[in-house]
Amino acid sequence: MDAPHFPTVSDHLKNRAQAIGFSLLGITPAVRPETLGYFRDWIHAGLHGTMEYLPRRERAYEHPVGVQIGVKSILMAALNYGPGEDLSDPERQGTGQIAAYAQGTADYHDVMRHKLSELADALHQQMPQARTRIAVDTAPLLERDAAQRAGLGWFGKNTMLINKWAGSYFFLGAILTDVELPYDTPHQTDHCGTCTRCLDACPTQAFQKPHVLDAGRCISYLTIELRDQTVPLDLRAGIKDWLFGCDVCQQVCPWNRKSSPASIPELQPRPDQLPQAEAILNMSPEEFREQYKQTPFARPGHSGMARNAAIVLGNSRDERSIPALANALDDRFPPFVRSTVAWALGEIAAPSAQMALQRRLSKETDVQVQEEIAAALWRISTGVAGRGSPADQSPPQE
Repeated sequence: MDAPHFPTVSDHLKNRAQAIGFSLLGITPAVRPETLGYFRDWIHAGLHGTMEYLPRRERAYEHPVGVQIGVKSILMAALNYGPGEDLSDPERQGTGQIAAYAQGTADYHDVMRHKLSELADALHQQMPQARTRIAVDTAPLLERDAAQRAGLGWFGKNTMLINKWAGSYFFLGAILTDVELPYDTPHQTDHCGTCTRCLDACPTQAFQKPHVLDAGRCISYLTIELRDQTVPLDLRAGIKDWLFGCDVCQQVCPWNRKSSPASIPELQPRPDQLPQAEAILNMSPEEFREQYKQTPFARPGHSGMARNAAIVLGNSRDERSIPALANALDDRFPPFVRSTVAWALGEIAAPSAQMALQRRLSKETDVQVQEEIAAALWRISTGVAGRGSPADQSPPQE
């Protein structure tokens, strides 16, 4: 006769995690990250772009005690946000594609913190003496390293954590605690094999090699994390119609054939509530803040999203977007947005776009914008707009 099974604390937590809505839960000891050396090499190679908070906190990543003193265990939870179909939405072509994780009605940080708080309460009920701290993205914790050690998956060649049954469309969140818990077996195997679909599909060639991402070329970085700057000229065409974030390397991943649609209502796609390129350009900063202050779009803000919108419309080369772009050349927007708008009008290259550029050039005072307008007018006049390499689309230097 088999011995009776008595649920352990970890059994209880995993059952509770599933009831709360998490798709995966694993527990790992709080130790020095195995991938710390790779992280440091990545930063020292300058592949973190303008995200200077990463090197500033480099030492804090050395051990989870940088997040919580006395930590002994880390609970790593995964929350699915799968789009159901990993194909771009044809109805949004020309208006701007939105990464799947941002298509719901709430900021995932808020959703994750709320659900992790529920799970932490379950731990406190079992172990009242436990002290806990919740971490979602913003703490100096290498979450994917901890998740791999907690058995949740392996590092894909696109640097995403991949799980055999859940794919990679999931958020990671952590609960750090000062009590020891039963630990899960680390995930030791890599199931990417010889596949390079994610690397080959990247529109901006952001992967230097498998497992090495140049953030400065990544569409998600360019549309979200790059602040108060124009996107480099040679990367604008590669952004295509991505208004916010990018899913290309996940869309082509064979393991995401097994991903399920988001089960949490706040994370389920709401196309009717998503921003569109022209609408963003026509909004005031106040209107944008009011509509999107509790969503992921608040991170790049109105100006960042307007820059992205200009790139989307420039890449579409649709003459119907000229009025919205022409209006965005005014002083409502900072120079880095006006510069991008000028480029977009140059890509469309219609007579009305040329007229809008000429009108603005007569009153523009910012040198960067003046140069972008002059370059756009040159491309229109020589017929090279939208063709050839970026070098071919720049006026000759005097």
